[in-house]
Amino acid sequence: AGDFYFFETTDTHIFLAAADCTGHGVPGAMVSVVCSNALMRSVKEFKLTDPGKILDKTRDLIVETFKKSGSDVKDGMDISLLTLGRKSQKIEWAGANNPLWYIECDEMKFIKPDKQPVGLTDNPRPFKTHELLVNTKTLFFLFTDGMADQFGGPNGKKYKYKSLQNLFVENAKYEMSVQKRNIDSSFENWKGNLEQVDDVCIIGIRI
Repeated sequence: AGDFYFFETTDTHIFLAAADCTGHGVPGAMVSVVCSNALMRSVKEFKLTDPGKILDKTRDLIVETFKKSGSDVKDGMDISLLTLGRKSQKIEWAGANNPLWYIECDEMKFIKPDKQPVGLTDNPRPFKTHELLVNTKTLFFLFTDGMADQFGGPNGKKYKYKSLQNLFVENAKYEMSVQKRNIDSSFENWKGNLEQVDDVCIIGIRI
C-alpha cells in the first residue's frame, strides 16, 4: 500500500505516525518500504527523538536511497508524526503536508504541517517540531487524505475534511473501539458501490 502506519518504542520514547507515500500499486508499496525503513533508522540507528529532526534525517535517507538508483526520483511521503516521552510525558509532533487534529474539552484543535513532503523537493526546509501542553484524556488523530478524498454519498462527491472533523467530534465521547466501528461504517456507507479511490489510514489515540 501507499499508506502505512509506523509504531516504534525505545527506552525513552514512543513514536507513532500515519504516512502516505507517492505512487500506487507495486511502485507505491516499494516507496512505502523505503520510507518506513528510513523512519526506523532515524529512530533506532541515529537515536533521534525530536520529530522534526526525525523527518529531516528521514528525508536525507530517502533521497540518498533513491539517488543510488541512478536517477532523480521525486518520490517521498506526507506524514503526521507524534512522539511521547515515557517519563516526561512530553508530547511533540511534526508533519509533512498532513496536519495534527486533537480534541480537548470537546473542542477540535489543529496544528498545521510544513508544506513540503519528506523526499526530494525544491528548497527543502527543516521540519518544525511542535510541543503540546494537553490535559489528560486528550484525543489525537493522525491520518492521511484517503477518507476525505473518497467519492460517495447521494451526489457522488468527496467526503471532505469538514465531514471528517465532524465525525471525529461526534464520536469523541465513545470508547476507541466504538469510534473505530463508527468511522468504518461512515466510510463504507459514504462509498456505497463506488470504487475506493485511495488507501485510508486513520489513527486515534487517547492520552
